[in-house]
Amino acid sequence: MTAVHAVKTGRSGRSRKSGSAGRHLHGGRITYAVLIVFTAGSLFPLVWTAIAASRTTTRLAETPPPFWFGGNLLKNMETAWSNANMGLALFNTTLVAGTITVGTVLFSTLAGFAFAKLRFRLKNLLLVLTIGTMMVPPQLSVVPLFMTIAELEWTNQLQAVILPTLVGAFGVFFMRQYLIEALPTELIEAARMDGANSLRVVLHVVFPAARPAMAVLAMLTFVQAWNDFFWPIIALTQDNPTVQVALTGLGRGYIPDQSVIMAGALLGTLPLLLAFTLFGKQIVGGIMQGAVKG
Repeated sequence: MTAVHAVKTGRSGRSRKSGSAGRHLHGGRITYAVLIVFTAGSLFPLVWTAIAASRTTTRLAETPPPFWFGGNLLKNMETAWSNANMGLALFNTTLVAGTITVGTVLFSTLAGFAFAKLRFRLKNLLLVLTIGTMMVPPQLSVVPLFMTIAELEWTNQLQAVILPTLVGAFGVFFMRQYLIEALPTELIEAARMDGANSLRVVLHVVFPAARPAMAVLAMLTFVQAWNDFFWPIIALTQDNPTVQVALTGLGRGYIPDQSVIMAGALLGTLPLLLAFTLFGKQIVGGIMQGAVKG
């Protein structure tokens, strides 16, 4: 009787656990209300930019301002495209942001792996110095950096924007913290016992384990590089601009055309929206994969 009761109890316990594990969590009304509020707040700047880009400057100056789309969107976009040399700006920004993203993810992963799993002299000191560079304001390095690119004759060239930000301390620290937990040391030792050299360990062990964190770092780096304004406006001119530099040309004049400026800003935002639409599922899938493995 006791054995039969234990078996029945065990089966019922497993059935209850499996039933609870198969359930989907549903949020309440308050959860959905909070999500709707935050979603609306996040979308409002983009929607307002599109509304302002479809109106005229005169209408935007009226009270109350417009709250729905007008009929001048294509006209204002065409004006912004021609006046700001937006085609060249989008190409330059894609090249700059893409190169910086690839370089940052690659070098940060390699450096993070070294700080996380390798043993070498002065490792802790070098890590502290690397993290310490995050505390230095970028404004302090503008003058010596501009003097350097002027000496190299890189003024108004894209490499002047790419190379100074090709790798950063945040990416190194981020990848180091992730690889400490996500990459077991035993896995590296097993690969070396199988005869794998350092390159094969990095390609077949480190990169697959770091893929979720690499996706997150790539997303953050690309957005930051695309929206970067401070250094490009110093190193580049309107003859060879990025998107943010090109948009400054639309704001010049005695009375800037606000609707054209908004149309230019919308043109500069659309590639980011397209990238998130195409690759958002892969990025979120990589993040969730890393969370499940962890």
